[in-house]
Amino acid sequence: MPNKTIYVSDADLPLYERAQELVGGNLSQAIVKALRRYVDVEEGKDEGFEEITVRVGPGKGRRQRFLGVLLVEWLQSTKDRVHKYKVYRSRTGKYVVHAERSPEQIWAAGADGQAKGWRKHVSSDQTWGTTAAVATLEIFDDLDALREKVPASLYDLVAASADVPEVEDLDI
Repeated sequence: MPNKTIYVSDADLPLYERAQELVGGNLSQAIVKALRRYVDVEEGKDEGFEEITVRVGPGKGRRQRFLGVLLVEWLQSTKDRVHKYKVYRSRTGKYVVHAERSPEQIWAAGADGQAKGWRKHVSSDQTWGTTAAVATLEIFDDLDALREKVPASLYDLVAASADVPEVEDLDI
């Protein structure tokens, strides 16, 4: 196995030592992992992709990251909540759907929960609550798989933009 020498400035030495602690002493493994990720991101940028980070799960959820290009952003609202969809094409050609549902407001009034109009505001029998916002991330291998999982009008927008190149080199 060939040896490579890495020179670390005094200012960067704490970073170097911390990385070595995190990988249990095998700094070569950490350097290769970091370089692999760096090359992947930079090559993706050259191809027109960007690094996408989204939150998934209830509330703020956890973060997930991938390289992709945004194809469509689509919103749908009801009287109680908003559904927001973003559809990306990943660097590997898959379709990635990030869906967010806003918190849902639940409010009922009257003994039977059916009070309407001004009666709803003066009823002594009131119930209300809020659900947490939720976000999901689904990955589809192709447009056919996507069609079954998203609203038809969203699918039509994605299908119309599916063949757009990530980067178009202009000879101008």
